[in-house]
Amino acid sequence: MSHAATLITGVGELVTNDPSLGAGPLGLVPDAALVVQGGAVAWVGPAAAAPAADERVDVGGRAVLPGFVDSHAHLVFAGERSAEFEARMSGVPYDGGGIASTVRATREADEDQLRARLRGLVAEMRAQGTTTVEIKSGYGLTVADEERALRLAREVTDETTFLGAHVVPAEYAGRVDEYVALVTGPMLAACAPHARWIDVFCEPASPHAFDGAASRAVLTAGRDAGLGLRVHGNQLGPGPGVQLAVELGAASVDHCTHLTEADVAALASGITVATLLPGVEFSTRQPYPDARRLLDAGVTLALATDCNPGTCFSSSMALCVALAVREMAMTPAEAVLAATAGGAAALRRDDVGHLGVGARADLAVLDAPSYRYLAYRPGVPLTGTLDIT
Repeated sequence: MSHAATLITGVGELVTNDPSLGAGPLGLVPDAALVVQGGAVAWVGPAAAAPAADERVDVGGRAVLPGFVDSHAHLVFAGERSAEFEARMSGVPYDGGGIASTVRATREADEDQLRARLRGLVAEMRAQGTTTVEIKSGYGLTVADEERALRLAREVTDETTFLGAHVVPAEYAGRVDEYVALVTGPMLAACAPHARWIDVFCEPASPHAFDGAASRAVLTAGRDAGLGLRVHGNQLGPGPGVQLAVELGAASVDHCTHLTEADVAALASGITVATLLPGVEFSTRQPYPDARRLLDAGVTLALATDCNPGTCFSSSMALCVALAVREMAMTPAEAVLAATAGGAAALRRDDVGHLGVGARADLAVLDAPSYRYLAYRPGVPLTGTLDIT
């Protein structure tokens, strides 16, 4: 069956993320057009050279870029933690303990409630230009609740991550080894069919998370079950998360706030993407990661929201771009690249995060002439998606 070809024209500036198609690392094409056919990009170039197509959509001089790839989000949960946020703004430090309140609320919620919240957040993300999202479990922490979370997440994305090792639940206080045995045994067996990835909160600085040995046990069990590896690491203080992620070939290590020179060198020499989550620092008043240090070392960076009810209840990738530019010394181009191609690299995807021929036609449209406006006009709802049917 042949598919109709749609010409997207009137593109004031096209971000392709393909330097062979345009200027600089973003592969910028001014006065551009692209042809979409069968859900994929079939042609890219100057509007004046555009081929004929069955249909035509004129975006009126607006900028078009690849849809954001949000490679770190926690969207299956119930309840809210605004009082905790207010307390942090008054000086109470974050140590990971608030996750327990979300676990209680999530366990008590029925499936329809969780599904409605999940779908609402995904729609919210899409309305702001996010076209690919990774979703973690981690707020159930029982076999049945973790399986339920991943089964629901799989309804809205293929990028699902088993995070049974988020924190040690209250009923296992003082029995970390027993909980790790549950996570790596019956829980993993129930959850692996619904997951692409496994993750662990490797954070010895938190009394609620996991040390290096426990994290290694979780990750190697997940790898043996056929899952790809992801790590929460080095958020609250220096620790083994980054080194463990690089050693095991994890796709991504996320947070990366407190890094040693050895951590930076390991990331620069390995295949693991450093995913930075500036919305978390905004919402916790912790130090921002040193993105400039990582970029100058040649590390591949991604930006993601970490959308969750406790430490960053924002679904806005545009906010993350603006924070990365203002607070982490990234240029607007570097931040946009990290929020698109970087996120794709963190998910080991080559079909999203760029708009070269053959890529998925995931288009974000800015109500602005240039990608620079994402940082230039922070907080303004400029971004949406363009659906081509």
